[in-house]
Amino acid sequence: MASTILEMKNITKVFPGVIALDEVNIRVASGEIHALVGENGAGKSTLMKVLSGVYPHGTYTGDILFQDQVVEFKDINHSEHLGIVIIHQELALIPHLSIAENIFLGNERARLGIIDWNKTTVRTRELLTKVGLTESPNALISSIGVGKQQLVEIAKALSKEVKLLILDEPTAALNERDSDNLLQLLLELKNQGITSILITHKLNEIAKVADTITILRDGKTIETLDVKKDGITEDRIIKGMVGRDMTHRFPARTPAIGPVIFEVKDWNVFHPEHAGRQVIHNAHLTIRQGEVVGIAGLMGSGRTEFALSVFGKAWGKHITGSVIKDGKELNLTSVSQAIAEGIAYSTEDRKQLGLILIDDIQHNTTLASLGKVSNGWVLNDNLEIVEAERLRASMNTKCSSIRQKTVNLSGGNQQKVVLSKWIFSEPDILILDEPTRGIDVGAKYEIYTIINRLASEGKGVLLISSELPEILGLCDRIYVMSQGRFTGELERAEANQEKIMKYMLQGKGN
Repeated sequence: MASTILEMKNITKVFPGVIALDEVNIRVASGEIHALVGENGAGKSTLMKVLSGVYPHGTYTGDILFQDQVVEFKDINHSEHLGIVIIHQELALIPHLSIAENIFLGNERARLGIIDWNKTTVRTRELLTKVGLTESPNALISSIGVGKQQLVEIAKALSKEVKLLILDEPTAALNERDSDNLLQLLLELKNQGITSILITHKLNEIAKVADTITILRDGKTIETLDVKKDGITEDRIIKGMVGRDMTHRFPARTPAIGPVIFEVKDWNVFHPEHAGRQVIHNAHLTIRQGEVVGIAGLMGSGRTEFALSVFGKAWGKHITGSVIKDGKELNLTSVSQAIAEGIAYSTEDRKQLGLILIDDIQHNTTLASLGKVSNGWVLNDNLEIVEAERLRASMNTKCSSIRQKTVNLSGGNQQKVVLSKWIFSEPDILILDEPTRGIDVGAKYEIYTIINRLASEGKGVLLISSELPEILGLCDRIYVMSQGRFTGELERAEANQEKIMKYMLQGKGN
């Protein structure tokens, strides 16, 4: 039996008015990959912040034993000194510093206060080789993709002689290839004796790499499962997470599809910074009333660029082609014009572009349509409260009140506020870009229900998703993009993952 590297006993953490962790227990064996799962708000990240010293000893009750010794971390430097390193979902790299500078920031290779750049460069190359990167140590972080940035974070952890590596949603923003590379690296680190705790909403990743799973729900430990011995399935994990069986991952819907209400024809878009680089080539797309239309494609295929360029030319230059709604050609030159014409776009990046995190639910809800809650130039606070409360109830947003700041909501509830904002604008066409990214399976089901409801109200929905089961489970018709072109169009009845992947890998349109 493997020895225990970490044990957390009866950990309780209380915030004002909220018990975030309620006597949580977790035991991690040396050299294993231990998955920590649960819905948003279950307490996963809070537990890891307790472990890493972000929440120092004295701010919680319970005991932490690391390598059989009771530890009382006063800060994150203290835990890192013992070999516990956490990589948060939002990467902590500085874009305009080099890879080497980021890896050794705060942990400099120096003598008598002077950095030894030769030693730093040599050690950086060694670490990059370990994580499978061939980039120069002098390359700027801003010059490499998100997948490689995640690997730099792991290299940074290895530079601190990590014994227990904690990864919080490491693949949330990665494409399938980069995700697979990162998971393979975790397995290689396991072979080198490094223990990992993996927090993820992607249950298929757990099946690929995890040895053990601890499930949290509502701040409590529900159970710990041995992946091999217990023959764990995704449905079994979901039952533990949400407290019930989910026989259907996607809510049932009987489509009531009407005539074409939206069309994009001969759409061409060039890169805003590289004038000669065409990003979208002769794209043609239609959406019918009450229809959920999907766009599938690999990362970099042009899905988001297409959507943003259609949404009031929010991205791109030298855009040509036609946007037709209800038989009328529109001249959309700004986001405000697109909103006025009944088009909404929910961004894939809710934290940076979808919400004002320091503001409350009330103000975020009405942000795209302030004219509807204003008398002239004066905001009608009472009317705004009524509308925000109506949408909070309609969307089943879990919060203390509409005055709660959105930064303090779970990912699923933040996404509901983003959708509330656009529903309040009363659109006919909703473009939803990765609407369930980084949220748990229970919250996903609620978002799927909202999407179905919007379609049943006769709205046209354009869904962009990197998850093929999501595309197949929700969409009536599917377009596939590759290298800025639509390479295939499939009706729901004929679509499957193999056909979609075939079109994804085509370099030219039909």
